[in-house]
Amino acid sequence: MPNFLLQLDRQIFHFINYTLSNPVFDAVMPWLRNPKFWIPVYVFIIGFSIWKYKKAGAWLILLLVAAVGVADFGSATLIKKQVKRDRPCRDVVLQQTIKSRVSCGTGYSFPSTHASDHFAMSVFLGLVYGRKWQYTWVLVLAWAMLVCLAQVYVGVHFPVDIIAGAIFGAFIGLIFAKVFKKIQPQF
Repeated sequence: MPNFLLQLDRQIFHFINYTLSNPVFDAVMPWLRNPKFWIPVYVFIIGFSIWKYKKAGAWLILLLVAAVGVADFGSATLIKKQVKRDRPCRDVVLQQTIKSRVSCGTGYSFPSTHASDHFAMSVFLGLVYGRKWQYTWVLVLAWAMLVCLAQVYVGVHFPVDIIAGAIFGAFIGLIFAKVFKKIQPQF
């Protein structure tokens, strides 16, 4: 990564992680990045899709799970192991000022798998439900962006990790939404 981009990445990270620090974010942000916190959302998506759309809803859930699986595998297993970028909590330049609010994690940082997974889900759901349900895009993108912001705030990802993960996940979500529309053109 070019030095100017690395410095900008560190500055934006410092702003989000350190400058925005406050008791409310300290309490809320660790929860927003925790997949268990989102279980009610996942249950709602599954239940609503199958209840409202029956067979098409089952296909929707199957392809949504596949999109997340591909995004997760591609991000965590393929890309991270090739790039091998350390997390901010292991960055020697940031060690004096970083506020780690969760454990550092054992893996690498680039790209963020949380960002990949949530943007794959969000773009998929936005493309599939966007025409039928007017505010879907706003809700799903806000959800994904909150998860991403939380990743930087708690100290486990740089902003570039989040952006790359979001782009990768959005691309995967787009592909699987197109597959869904081929399988269920009447949806």
